[in-house]
Amino acid sequence: MLELTELEKRIGYAFSNKALLQRAVTHRSFSADHNERLEFLGDSVLGCTIGYELFKMDQHFSEGRLSRVRSNLVCEKALDEIAAEVKISDFLRLGSGELRSGGLTRPSIIADAMEAVFGAVFLDGGFEQAQKVILRLYRDILEDLPERMSKDAKTRLQELLQGNHLPLPVYRVLSAEGQANAKTFRCECFIEKFALRTIGEGTKRQSAEQNAAKAALEALRSLPQAASLKAVES
Repeated sequence: MLELTELEKRIGYAFSNKALLQRAVTHRSFSADHNERLEFLGDSVLGCTIGYELFKMDQHFSEGRLSRVRSNLVCEKALDEIAAEVKISDFLRLGSGELRSGGLTRPSIIADAMEAVFGAVFLDGGFEQAQKVILRLYRDILEDLPERMSKDAKTRLQELLQGNHLPLPVYRVLSAEGQANAKTFRCECFIEKFALRTIGEGTKRQSAEQNAAKAALEALRSLPQAASLKAVES
């Protein structure tokens, strides 16, 4: 397990009270001094920070829109993405049972630990420091907000085919090359009805599949035999 100073570097904050960070990465299966209370606090700090940032970004967002977008940005999926960027699993302290059952890769555990880290920063340095850490880690997500708030390519392709009573596309990995922490995936999207095969690449399997689906949507627009399909969306 790496030293916690490395995690401090990855999140861009040095703790005065190192015990807070240690607690933040400690699961209840490991110790009674675990991260659940910090997770509760971090959830509130995260929600407030992202909510305020969205409020500043677009004055035309309604209350309902603000709530929906914020929910998408503070959900387990988004937190798991942030946690993967800082590789928080390198620092998690889990009991032997959780380790054996794959706890180091379980999205719920990873997301909870990320929230706990935000809560620990808040206790150690106050709201402003916690806000800086959160916005630094969320920078790419916030810059990519319009794309993220629309339906992803795989969802659009699935809905298009289902809406036209056609079988769903089939995805498969063609290759995964490179070092463990820097792989490039090539994935195929196959639509049987049109014998259509498209290829997508990405640093993760999911992103490669998304790119293959996006290519399939673009190909369908120019495919004569697909001209009768209803509602091909961009």
